[in-house]
Amino acid sequence: MARFSHGPAHLGLIAGDGVAGFRESAPARFSDPWGIAVGTDGRIYVADAGDNDTIRLIDATGRSGVFAGSTSGFVDGPAGKARFDTPSGMAIDTTGTLYVADTGNDAIRRVDARGTVTTVAGGNGPGYLDGRGRDARFNGPVGVAVGEHGDIYVADTYNHRIRRIAPDGTVTTVAGSGAPGLQDGPGLNARFDTPCALAVGVDGSLWVADTGNRAIRRIAPDGTVSTLAYSTSEDHEALLRRPLGIAADADAVYVTEAARGRVLRYGNDGTIRVMTGEDAGQAMQQPAALAFDGRGLVVTDAASARIYRVDDAATTDAPAPVGPAPDAALPVTSGRWPIAPQDAWHEIVGVPGEVRGNDQGESRDHLHAGLDVRADVGAEVHAMADGKVSDPLPTWGYGKLNEGLALDRIDYIHMRVGRDARGRPIDPRRFVVVPGEDGALARVQVRRGTRFHAGDVLGTVNAMAHTHLSLTGNVANRNAFELGFTGFVDHVRPTIDAVTFHDAFGTALRRKSHGRLLIPRDPGGIQIVVEAWDQVDGNLPRRRLGLYSVGYQVLRGDGTPAPGFETPRTTIVFDVIPTDDSAAQVIYAPDSGETVHGSARTRFLYAATHWLEHGEVREDAWNVSALTPGDYVVRIFASDWSGNVAERRRDVPVTLQ
Repeated sequence: MARFSHGPAHLGLIAGDGVAGFRESAPARFSDPWGIAVGTDGRIYVADAGDNDTIRLIDATGRSGVFAGSTSGFVDGPAGKARFDTPSGMAIDTTGTLYVADTGNDAIRRVDARGTVTTVAGGNGPGYLDGRGRDARFNGPVGVAVGEHGDIYVADTYNHRIRRIAPDGTVTTVAGSGAPGLQDGPGLNARFDTPCALAVGVDGSLWVADTGNRAIRRIAPDGTVSTLAYSTSEDHEALLRRPLGIAADADAVYVTEAARGRVLRYGNDGTIRVMTGEDAGQAMQQPAALAFDGRGLVVTDAASARIYRVDDAATTDAPAPVGPAPDAALPVTSGRWPIAPQDAWHEIVGVPGEVRGNDQGESRDHLHAGLDVRADVGAEVHAMADGKVSDPLPTWGYGKLNEGLALDRIDYIHMRVGRDARGRPIDPRRFVVVPGEDGALARVQVRRGTRFHAGDVLGTVNAMAHTHLSLTGNVANRNAFELGFTGFVDHVRPTIDAVTFHDAFGTALRRKSHGRLLIPRDPGGIQIVVEAWDQVDGNLPRRRLGLYSVGYQVLRGDGTPAPGFETPRTTIVFDVIPTDDSAAQVIYAPDSGETVHGSARTRFLYAATHWLEHGEVREDAWNVSALTPGDYVVRIFASDWSGNVAERRRDVPVTLQ
């Protein structure tokens, strides 16, 4: 096993270019790379689910090929004829035999060195049943591990249990009562919640990434379950919030933490280390599984369709690319809306990039990440595109206003997931209502690998009276307007209410002479704040929407551009929405806010001298000292998504002193 120093680890790219798809030649492309295993010869095997549903092989040159699998389905046989349905976790034994948690087929598959596939256990549909081989039943297993004596261990994810397959094929239950919860103790009395990965420790214990519990659990050789680490759902700053993958050696347990895109190391000496992702610029999108490869760890990033290596290699190379690729294709929605009729106009009531507050009185808490489509409470929400669920826990917020579903690369939010307006299940096969520890309904379960077609009903609009759409996966944080909507038109120009100027101390400049604002040529620079808003065709008169872009240009008295302003400076563009909530206080000036969180009225005050470019923010100022004293005009550019530009109040006459 690899040994790591105490300093930051290096994240290096092995394969993938951030675009979901299929390509064997470099740069290889993957659809939903999840499980990973490494052979003794160094070859890397990847369970590539999504639209590919194959086992991929990456050789030492970085070339990727299909090792086993063809199209989606459930077929044993030679490599090119076998079929999988959402292969997830993988493990490899000392002979080079692969074991695959075939989630969509409720089965554990074996792949030999030639790629021939056989079914070890399960495969007769979802359920829970111990027994021999194909007689046993699993419910969407996502994780698998193999012990040194040939025992196969299974994270039976939606049964909330840990299972064991003996060398003779007999399946038994190691731990878990079957009811989701967080409870330590003797194996069958313990509780798990959506366990997604397993690792066998050097002492024979089992380590479990207990995803739904936000926990790392240990099953001792005698079957006793204990908890190494966990966090509560209210602790948004916790290191461990969404563990998906796990690996163990003699020194530590390593975990992929998907909430912040990190790899964490829990040392046997009690130390905890953030190996990658401490710097947000090196955070993966959704690190899923990890395995040792002799040099370090190899990690799949399912959402960005990349494979990485984490090691201690000293390098001066540029940082590995992370996050979505800017040229990744969007879901094919064909102009559909999420509300019926899907091919006709609906009112837009919120746009990406608007400022949002919180319940603690902060009016600039975060940025609105999606697009809001108005709908009556109880209206059905429909899938806009064909899609397949990747996340093992794709729903959240049961019964709350923020309840939602992540389907492929679109999040649908503010709805009763899988339930009609009266709370009745819509499709019990795909939406399973799960009770909590107290017996009350706790969430709607949608399994990884579940497929939906465009037009399928996903739920009903809750009391928010709109559906919020945001992009995720390998197109995460892009402006949802990019999807395109049939019948959407916008001829309305944005409105500028006011333009104010502030010195380096934040003091508003108010002195005028002959109708011109007097601006001192201080070296500290000047801040320009633009209060503006927008509407689209069909909005109610009271509606206030945010802008798509803001900028400014300085003109001489004769109308020609001042030096350095030959073209307008478009400083703020909401093409990619920042993930860091602190961006809201950089892009928006104080007194910005919206009525839902305590503001008397919706106000968007843009800090037009600060920058938002492709999701990255930085503070700046207008360097007035670079211009000679005299009369100028500061022209504001305030634009919406459709390209309409504000005209009234855009020009401010100033005198630089």
